[in-house]
Amino acid sequence: MSDDQPINDFRQQALDYHEFPKPGKIAVELTTPADSVHDLALAYSPGVAEPVREIAQNADNVYKYTAKGNMVAVISNGTAILGLGNLGPMASKPVMEGKALLFKRFAGLDSIDIEVKHRTIDEFVDTVAAIADTFGGINLEDIKAPDCFEIESRLIERCDVPVFHDDQHGTAIVTAAGMLNAIELQGKQLCDSTIVCLGAGAAAVACMELLIKCGAQREKIYMLDRKGVIHTRRDDLNEYKQLFANNTDKRTLEDVIEGADLFLGVSGPNLLSPEALALMADKPVVFACSNPDPEIKPEQAHAVRSDLIMGTGRSDYPNQVNNVICFPFIFRGALDVRASEINIEMKLAAVEAIRQLAKEPVPTEVMQAAGVSSLEFGHGYIIPKPMDPRLLPRVARAVAEAAVASGVARIELPKGYMQE
Repeated sequence: MSDDQPINDFRQQALDYHEFPKPGKIAVELTTPADSVHDLALAYSPGVAEPVREIAQNADNVYKYTAKGNMVAVISNGTAILGLGNLGPMASKPVMEGKALLFKRFAGLDSIDIEVKHRTIDEFVDTVAAIADTFGGINLEDIKAPDCFEIESRLIERCDVPVFHDDQHGTAIVTAAGMLNAIELQGKQLCDSTIVCLGAGAAAVACMELLIKCGAQREKIYMLDRKGVIHTRRDDLNEYKQLFANNTDKRTLEDVIEGADLFLGVSGPNLLSPEALALMADKPVVFACSNPDPEIKPEQAHAVRSDLIMGTGRSDYPNQVNNVICFPFIFRGALDVRASEINIEMKLAAVEAIRQLAKEPVPTEVMQAAGVSSLEFGHGYIIPKPMDPRLLPRVARAVAEAAVASGVARIELPKGYMQE
């Protein structure tokens, strides 16, 4: 068997998965009977006129008589699909359907994918804003930087439902939860830590901004793009990179990583050499999140640093930084209190709920699903496993409570909400 055989087998399995038993991963199902003439009379004409009248009199009744409150739109323009780049709206559709699958599987949220073809940011924003009220929330996905920043901010301003770009904030929330636990285990404080961020796109900027909200010092962050260190004497920086322009003479990864405590890679494969890793401070934390191939393979990293805590984006290594740990549950909590937005208080609540869950004893069924015999808070377990059923009640409740406390919820938390 050739070395390529396992890859080819997996490729065919993936194609078959999406083609059979029928194309795609999602479908619409009926939630009410439609078996008799009377059922149809209630479902459509003339019965449907009654909820129409109720909603016309009070717009909030749309949540009582339609599926809006449990519906999320997953929207992309296909300009930054996974690690594959700008392949267009239709090529993004399998990913968006996959996101809809995850919403349903992990949080019971109905979801529909929408792929937008447009020429300008204005057209994209106008299209999404025009249809936003159909849904309980909007999940933006796979939109290139820096367009994604402007698109999200403008849609938050214009839409009356929560808008969340998961590539930014979902990644940031899980990263922050894992890093806070890792540096705690390493006996360090975030406010004292020097951070190197390799990558300067949407995920990188969001991760660093959220870490700053958690206590990191902006002046201790070194961000790098394809041209090297982002510094104050560069004249090619967009407004988002300028936020991380460091007043330094350091220009290369090797320059800034010497003595650094934390490394976050959201860039590309094999960009962190063992020699560079060796330059980090004692007890470093490395999150190499490029997928499918990380910035440095865990085997290489651990061979160089025995005092390391490491995470990747892959499920076949410990400490997977996986957005599914947060985004379904954030939307669940936001929609259940009809939040008008997903604000910083809600994001920080999600961070804290996730990191605290990792410190608790792990149920047997979670270990079985993960294929391990034991899991305990420590170097190899700093982030909960995606299959942990406690994530839904813990994160959703924390987010909903934060929405109420911060004033963006439109209804109170239901009595006994998400009690385990």
